[in-house]
Amino acid sequence: MTQGPEPEMPEHSSWRESAVEFVSARVELLSLEAKEAGKLAAIKVALIVFAICCLLVAWLVAVAGLIGWIASGTGSWYFVALGAAGFHVLLAVVAVLILRRPAPPAFPHSKAELLKDREWLLHKNEISKR
Repeated sequence: MTQGPEPEMPEHSSWRESAVEFVSARVELLSLEAKEAGKLAAIKVALIVFAICCLLVAWLVAVAGLIGWIASGTGSWYFVALGAAGFHVLLAVVAVLILRRPAPPAFPHSKAELLKDREWLLHKNEISKR
């Protein structure tokens, strides 16, 4: 009664299943975090477009206000136009300040899991060297 390669097969198969499960779990986590990062990027792009539109409207209203102010010489409607331009500049400044806020770190769960895996591997290597 000699032992052949039969006992090694289940271990090898178990190791492959564990590796596949490990990789699929990491890929799923990476996929979820990529979706979250995509949403944050979309919000930033929308705010950039909003700030650019506000600055464009402010410029148009300011030009209209200045033209009206120069052309008419009397009346107060240009102050309203300049006030609207100032309001749009204020909105653009708020949007830019929101964009400048630091973003949350990208892929925090994947990084944490990879650090855990690294520590586990280092610990396993230390044990195997003994």
